[in-house]
Amino acid sequence: MKKKSVQKTGAHHNSLVEGEYSFKGKHFIASYLDCDEIAIRNIEVLKKQFQEAVKASYATILEVAEFVFAPDGLTMVLLLSESHASIHTYPERRACFVDLFTCGEKCQSSAFDTILRNCLKPAKVSWCELLRSDRIEAVPFVQ
Repeated sequence: MKKKSVQKTGAHHNSLVEGEYSFKGKHFIASYLDCDEIAIRNIEVLKKQFQEAVKASYATILEVAEFVFAPDGLTMVLLLSESHASIHTYPERRACFVDLFTCGEKCQSSAFDTILRNCLKPAKVSWCELLRSDRIEAVPFVQ
């Protein structure tokens, strides 16, 4: 996939240079369970930490779409130059689902995961990372 030059301004946009991504991707998916009651309900902090987690993975945020469910649920999707990231919270269950899909090889899901674990303080995390190209390989792990 050809990466086009994008010039945007704002807190969430970086300039991209002409380049090309290899036909590879990584798709990190996780369920954070039994999260800290205050953290899972603090929408403003969670939105900021989610974006910081994406930036720490070396992904570039292009656009942000979010919806807050009364009183304190959140769905947020970030359009990345590398693909996308999303979070869906279930504060009444003290849980959330996240994913980070990135094309190419530069992005690292471990930093993304670490920041979100530190923010949400889940008692249990179930995750896997899919390596995607002309076939899909899964590396599952449950903690």
